[in-house]
Amino acid sequence: MSNEKLASKPPTIWIDADAAPRDVKEIVFKASARLHLQVRLVANQSIGVPNASGRVQSIAVPYGANCADRYIVENAVPNDLAITADIPLAAALVDKGVHVIEPRGDVLDGSNVKSRLASRDLLDAARGSGMEISGPRPYSMKDKAAFASALDRILTKLIRKKDTSN
Repeated sequence: MSNEKLASKPPTIWIDADAAPRDVKEIVFKASARLHLQVRLVANQSIGVPNASGRVQSIAVPYGANCADRYIVENAVPNDLAITADIPLAAALVDKGVHVIEPRGDVLDGSNVKSRLASRDLLDAARGSGMEISGPRPYSMKDKAAFASALDRILTKLIRKKDTSN
């Protein structure tokens, strides 16, 4: 698909759905209904979706390490939006020109994803050597609000970009 066609197509929202909080999915479903955007939930199992006139689709990939991640990377195109807490997946998507938001509302892009990946790799190595490191804090109302705000900002930017390219 040419860059002109990519710029004029509405973004698809990809959700790395195996671990996405329910609140995140509900916020995305509402945005999809309001803005008539396609949503793809990708997971190792079928995920229940609302009746949304075919805009929301659950994609079950084979069970295995990184199968959902590979599917998203292979199918997302520049100017799509992905929701994931998986930093290696986010880095691969940013390299493709896909916009990425973490479920806690952090936007990952070319200015910060490499440093986040390096931090993640360092913590992973520390855990692998036996060091005890606490996991993420529970998902909160503050995280939900931050995610909703980031989603609104990015979708507004993407839709304006699409409208100016037509």
